[in-house]
Amino acid sequence: MSDDRSEVAQRYASAFFDLAKEQDVVPALESDMRGLRGALSQSDDLRRLVASPVFDADEKTRGMKAVLDKMGAHALTQNLVGLLARNGRLFALDGIARAFLDQAAKSRGEVSAEAVSAHPLSADQTTALRAQIEAAVGKAVNLETKTDPSLLGGLIVKVGSRMMDSSLRTKLSRLHGRLKEA
Repeated sequence: MSDDRSEVAQRYASAFFDLAKEQDVVPALESDMRGLRGALSQSDDLRRLVASPVFDADEKTRGMKAVLDKMGAHALTQNLVGLLARNGRLFALDGIARAFLDQAAKSRGEVSAEAVSAHPLSADQTTALRAQIEAAVGKAVNLETKTDPSLLGGLIVKVGSRMMDSSLRTKLSRLHGRLKEA
């Protein structure tokens, strides 16, 4: 199922990106996509609205319109989200936003990266991490940071399809596995 969902997200994101380029509004739509991803990551209610089959298309459309109006979203973003709600594809919104941001970064010669830490990174830490990733990949990096307290400590860094997990949770899990084998 996740392959179907990622294909749906890629198709919508690609069409949306082409339209954004055609109308020369890529930066505005990037801002909207970041805002939507942030709202989805922070709001359980919004995630429920997007994913739950309990809400019909009209309820989803009205709910998302309220969110987009509050964000001051571009008309193209509002049209996309309305289309997704009407077509029963709102579940793919986060994947579409992520794919759109990846395409926008790629068009500027950047690489998208995501860093997940147990605690928020300071501006200096974010700058240093971005510099290290740029040195490793040899390109400018569009870095998105998130927090996940369940990591306990350390970082998970994803660049494209590569992932480096140096979180304390993973290290403890590996140690636990080794102790079980002994």
